[in-house]
Amino acid sequence: MVKKLLSALGLTEKQALVYLACLELGTSPAHRISQRAGLPRSTTYEILSSLQQKGFASVFFKKTIKYFSAEEPKRVISETQSRIDLLKNALPQIEARYLKARGRPQVRFYQGKVGIQNVLEEILEDTPREVFGFSAVDDFFNSLDDYFPSFVERRVKRKIFAKLIMSSSMIRAKETKTLDAKQLRESRIISSPHQHHGSILIWKNKIALMSLKDEFEAVVVEGAELATVQKTMFNIFWDSLPN
Repeated sequence: MVKKLLSALGLTEKQALVYLACLELGTSPAHRISQRAGLPRSTTYEILSSLQQKGFASVFFKKTIKYFSAEEPKRVISETQSRIDLLKNALPQIEARYLKARGRPQVRFYQGKVGIQNVLEEILEDTPREVFGFSAVDDFFNSLDDYFPSFVERRVKRKIFAKLIMSSSMIRAKETKTLDAKQLRESRIISSPHQHHGSILIWKNKIALMSLKDEFEAVVVEGAELATVQKTMFNIFWDSLPN
């Protein structure tokens, strides 16, 4: 338990061993501390030096021998609290920099079926009011086996409405449309002879582009303005299609 608490304060397992040995022995030379901690003397010297830097130990010379002392636990906690307070005071400036960076588009890459599933799980976690999609429904069902029906079911439970544009070349397009009401979705079908194996999903300030054949890949772009442009293009296209 004590080692876990020290770990929470930022000490490694070996640093915790050496610090506890110092506490138990009181002021001692390194060779006694290394014996008590069960570590080589050279390793103990390095750890004692790191504990000094962290404020957990101090050193002084007696004749020509170095002696080390552990700082009192109350003082260690007090100094840790002081660092936390400093961080809290600086938090507004740190957050301002973080938010400035977040204002720029962020791009993430995913590979494999697990990567595609991770993107779909992200949609569920974000719980947007609605998600827009140009979807290759056949590939979702064929490639993700039992996962995709489960995703649809959980999307419905989270009350995430879907607006879907599908190509008439997809075998499951008409079947999917008949289930719209049950699966909290509105879909429209575009007459197209062109085959494709990709999907684009748009929600909140995110866009996911997916390749669902052979090498499964996905790119998620996070950016408010880019997502707005994609939603606008989707809606223009949507309005041109029959119900």
